[in-house]
This record gives sequence, structure tokens and C-alpha cells, in this order.
Amino acid sequence: MLSPRLHHFLDERHGHYTALTHERTITADQTAAATHIGSRHFAKTVMLKVDGKLAMMVMPASYRVDLLRLSRALAGSEVELAQEDEFRDAFPDCELGAMPPFGNLYGMPVYVDSRLTGQAEIAFNAGSHTDVVRMPYSEFERLAQPELLWLAHVM
Repeated sequence: MLSPRLHHFLDERHGHYTALTHERTITADQTAAATHIGSRHFAKTVMLKVDGKLAMMVMPASYRVDLLRLSRALAGSEVELAQEDEFRDAFPDCELGAMPPFGNLYGMPVYVDSRLTGQAEIAFNAGSHTDVVRMPYSEFERLAQPELLWLAHVM
């Protein structure tokens, strides 16, 4: 089931999307494979702390965040990976690790790796480890209003 908050938000704003159900997976690469979506088109959400506050970094599943480059892009902000116990309570309608990349729904900024902008469509976890949303990248950008950054390295 899609996160109720995400489902309501997408429907209220007439978002163009497709919901997919798949076998239970944990990692973004596993989810991309289970849904037959390439890992460059599957957007994973990485939880960060930027100057001590939670933020989301959205990037292709095949990439990893470069914290130093992210810090530089954010004018020298202190950036670190958030631990699960630091963000567990921020997503009451989601399974841990399956948060959709819509920080605007949870009161936090969203940064997106600009390499996703070249994709016609992206897909991402929709609040559970069995549900995915697929939508045009331009629709994601319209709805999530992320800040675009170039940050990741190929894994």
C-alpha cells in the first residue's frame, strides 16, 4: 500500500503516476530488479543530516552519495548520513527504509542528483518494501520541488 500521505498528495495534485506492487525487497537495487526497472531509473532516498537537520538525497540506485561534494554544494554545511534511529519517527506512515522522496510531505528539504533529470521516467519506494511509484521525472520535480545537485559516484 502506498504511504497514505503520498497517495493523498499525488491524487490531490493530480499527479501522473503508476503504482506497482512487487515481492518484498530491502535495497534499492533489489527493488529495481524486482520491478524490472533499471538501477539508473530507480531513485533511492538517502537520509542525511545537514547541519544537524534531516534532509533527503535522491539519486539513481546505482550511485552513492559523496558527502564532501554535497557539503561543498551546500556552501560548506556539515553533512553526514543519518542513522535509522534519527529518522525512524519522521515517517510514521512508512516502513523504515522505504520512504518516498517527498521531503515536502515530512518537513525536510530534498536534494536530487541532477543525473536523474535526464531520465524520462523514474520510480521510487512508495512507503513500503512492496510498493513503488513510477512517474515522469518532470512530474516528480513539479511535485517534490527538489534542489538539483550533481553529487554521486557510480558504485
